[in-house]
Amino acid sequence: MRMRPGAVTGFLLCGREWADGDAMEVRSPWDGAVLARVAVATRKDAREAVTHAVASLRRTRALPRWKRREILESVAAQLTEQRERFAQLIVAEAGKPIRAARVEVGRAITVFRTAAEEAVRLGGESIPLDLAEGNESRWGLVQRFPVGPVLGITPFNFPLNLVAHKLAPAIAAGCPMIVKPSPQTPLTALALGELVLKAGWPEEALAVLTLSNADTAWLVEREERIRMVSFTGSAAVGWALKGKSGRKRVTLELGGNAALILHGDWRDLDEAAERVTAGAFAYSGQSCISVQRVYVERPVYQSFAWKVAALAEKLVGGDPALEATDVGPLIRRADAERVEQWIGEAEAGGAVLLEGGAREGGVVRPTVMSKTRRGMKVVDEEVFGPVVVIEPYDDFEDALAEVNHSRYGLQAGLMTRDAGRILTAYRELEVGAVIVGDVPNWRMDAMPYGGVKDSGMGREGLRWAIEEMTEPRMLAMNGM
Repeated sequence: MRMRPGAVTGFLLCGREWADGDAMEVRSPWDGAVLARVAVATRKDAREAVTHAVASLRRTRALPRWKRREILESVAAQLTEQRERFAQLIVAEAGKPIRAARVEVGRAITVFRTAAEEAVRLGGESIPLDLAEGNESRWGLVQRFPVGPVLGITPFNFPLNLVAHKLAPAIAAGCPMIVKPSPQTPLTALALGELVLKAGWPEEALAVLTLSNADTAWLVEREERIRMVSFTGSAAVGWALKGKSGRKRVTLELGGNAALILHGDWRDLDEAAERVTAGAFAYSGQSCISVQRVYVERPVYQSFAWKVAALAEKLVGGDPALEATDVGPLIRRADAERVEQWIGEAEAGGAVLLEGGAREGGVVRPTVMSKTRRGMKVVDEEVFGPVVVIEPYDDFEDALAEVNHSRYGLQAGLMTRDAGRILTAYRELEVGAVIVGDVPNWRMDAMPYGGVKDSGMGREGLRWAIEEMTEPRMLAMNGM
């Protein structure tokens, strides 16, 4: 997929680019330049994609494990060869700084390689059925089979890796897939779709459709042949789609308001400050597990807060294509304006700005705040911008309560050397994962990933996503 500002780039259906009908502009978050014009798929196109997906299920279900592994390994190899091309695509349409974009490509390669390994480990078990008199010749087998066509809806912030987290497990499970990428970042998803087909995945078993939100909602609500919806995005949209999904299986990976507890016994405050700075401001905080709240034991609070502020002040903001850039633009100017407004509202309510707060165009300077309180948007809501609040605590139980005082529950971080506190936090924190010894935005792509409360339902991560996309089927045998 090449960026062609003058021509219309097509969506992907049955192995072909379709460029008829209306088109939308894909613009750079950095300077607003038109990168490409992409054809918008219609409801008719969506219905056709589902028809092809249903027809292809018999073929994908029958693909042997070695073939699924071969396809996944081929995608990983192609991504490795085209690493810089994909990184540049991510920079252009997502505004992600080039160094972070290269990291994302590396993660996507790992996702496909891991899925290749999991494809051949997807097994079953033998079940004894001679448990009552008269059943001496009975035995059973349980295997997992693909659920059927899957609709994967992906956001802008990881336009390659989060599409990979839908596609790779679907291929491993043998499920046809329709990908609906973010309208801000369709080019990377289309380019990845081309690699998947080139690797040997059946053409009818993959469509990448640039659908409108209304037609996507129609597909979720009305198209019963879709058997599963895998959505990553905002809580409001995700839960609304869940309400329309009927009997479809649904996994939701939604927003967050990630918190870290830093106890005074932690071994290295300088290292902790570096981790928080990276975790709060990478990709301008546009990650659902970006570090947003930090609760620090009072004896080390002031020293730690100023360490983070000093590190934030040194970060370089600007053009994401430049190697030196740490913080690029938010995806839309309106998002930068919203973050600036939330910072201003917090200041007006008594919060103190330790660093940052300014906006220049779409770039918001890395912002460190203190003396915040519940009720402020920077505390209660998902900022999805380069803002972190740092507050003191005196009692560890109070810090746990502050972390839990959120409608989100994706991941939380904990830095302490005390095993008792670790086990208490593991038991009490209402999150999908507790990350000990690091910030909450640490993630290994193979681990189960997802949240509770408004942060979603179900789990991603290769083995867990494959299980979500398959269902157990019992074979009960008699007399053999």
